[in-house]
This record gives sequence, structure tokens and C-alpha cells, in this order.
Amino acid sequence: MTMSNLENRPALTPCSSAAEAEAVAEVLPARRVPLGGVRGLQVDRVLPQRALPTVGAWCFLDRFGPESARMRVLPHPHIGLQTVTWPLSGDIRHRDSVGSDVLVRPGQLNLMTAGRGVSHSEFSVGETPVLHGLQLWAALPAAHARVEPAFEQHTDLPRYVEAGTVAVVLMGELAGAASRATTHSPLLAADVTLSVGAATTLPLRPDFEHAVLVVDGAVTVDGTELSPGPLLYLGTGRTELTFTASEPARLMLLGGEPFPDDLVMWWNFVGRDHDDIAAARADWEGRDPARFGHVSGHGDERIPAPELPGVRLTPRRRR
Repeated sequence: MTMSNLENRPALTPCSSAAEAEAVAEVLPARRVPLGGVRGLQVDRVLPQRALPTVGAWCFLDRFGPESARMRVLPHPHIGLQTVTWPLSGDIRHRDSVGSDVLVRPGQLNLMTAGRGVSHSEFSVGETPVLHGLQLWAALPAAHARVEPAFEQHTDLPRYVEAGTVAVVLMGELAGAASRATTHSPLLAADVTLSVGAATTLPLRPDFEHAVLVVDGAVTVDGTELSPGPLLYLGTGRTELTFTASEPARLMLLGGEPFPDDLVMWWNFVGRDHDDIAAARADWEGRDPARFGHVSGHGDERIPAPELPGVRLTPRRRR
């Protein structure tokens, strides 16, 4: 279920190119963020972090629910990114400006590529929806930042299975299981489920940096105990990662080559500099049909862009 950044006063998130890294184990707390437009819904935002704007190309990660709430998100724009929707419960109707009109269901990957510009909406389906899931954004590298917008839905994702462990590969490749989802930079996203007493070691690419977010239960990751909430950043240089679970657990494993580009992330836009963001905002507010198109079924209703801050937006270096 595709969540978006609906804050009325979005903070500037300037993200710089990655510095040299190494294998680490840093526990980074989530921020509790209220989302406008979804009554009573609060999310745990674990990316971006002040000290860690990206993990590979992954530049945004929210965990929402579980809670009973209705989603009613009117058309709104994106540029320069891919949105990855991973629902754990609840169905959402997704409509976008490239003509998609689909139900987003648990266990299915819904991937929207914004590129030069796209708009979409999300509405709950059913009488008593329970919203629970993850929303991720992957920044597009400079060579692909203005690709044509697109939408993909993948209902049969590859799995890596061993005793007590199932890893569903959303994007990229893990232990020989490779997703067909379109990627524009080397990256990984896998949903790993562990049964009681499970202990497994997954192979990793040492040139990737990795991070883990626990969704349910508790798990020990290479000696670090994790429960739902914080992000465990693991750096680069690892060839494998060991997970053990004393209770049923579920987690998201993320990875990717350290992202080489400077980024400025504001509202629902990912750009290279202030001018990218300002131009996208002006095009959305000006209802430019060539850039953001039209989402059918909502008439003229849409979410207006917030005001830009009174300073020029600049990238921020990761610590």
C-alpha cells in the first residue's frame, strides 16, 4: 500500500554522495511522523537519517501500522525515484497518471517509477481496513533520473528457502533468487521470515552496504538484538549475515552499492539541486499535463504542494 510523504511542512532532506564505509553495526532510531491526509495514521520513519541519508539507492523507508485506519490520499506528484510498496495487511486501490488502476495486496510488489514526473492516488478498499506495511523509495541515478514514468506489479516473487527461513526477494538478487522488478542501480530488498529457533546465514555482496529493519518479533543479527522500530546499519564489506530468532520474526533486508550522486529530497521529490525541486513544484502547482499527467477518477481534486523554505536547498553530507 503506497504511502507517500504527506507532511504539510516537509523538512528538507539533502542527501550527499556516499562516503567510504566499512562493516559496522549501528542501531539508528526511528522518528514517529504523523501523516496528513490519513486520519490518525502515524508512521515510523527510519530513512533518511541525519547521519545516513541513503542505504545504496534506498533513500526513504516508512513502517506503518498495524492499525485500523482508512487511507484517502488524493493525486500527488513524484520525481526522480521509484516507490516500492510492500503491504503486510490491507488492500489499497492505486491509480496513476500512466493509466494504472490496480489493487495493491499483501505479498505483491507494486513498483512505480517516477522519473521525470508521475502522479498517483491511494484509497483503502473494504469496510474495516487494517493498514500495515512498508513504503520505500529508491533514488534514480543521474543517468535515469528523467526516464519515462512506469508502473509494475509483480505477484509471483522469487524465494530463498531453508529450514525455518523464507526470504522473498522484492528487488535485486539474494542467494540465487532474482527478482524481475526493474532496477536502475545495483540494490537489494528482501522480506525475511524466521520461525522459532531458526538460525540462518545469508550470503551478501561485499560491495553493497546493508541495513535491517525488523517488522515483527525479535531477532539477533550478527550478535545485535533487534525488535521493531530502529534500523540496523551494517556498512559494507560483509560476505554473509547471520540471523537467529527465539520467537517468530519478520524483517526487511536492504542493500545496494553506496549511492554516488548528491541528492536533495523535499516533499515527494528527489532531485540533484534546488532548481530541480523548485521546477517540479512549479509544474505541479501549474498543473502541467505534460509533466505529471492526470489521475482518473478524482476530477480536479489533488494535494497541493507545500511552500518551499525561504532558503536555497543544498545537499547534506553523510557523517
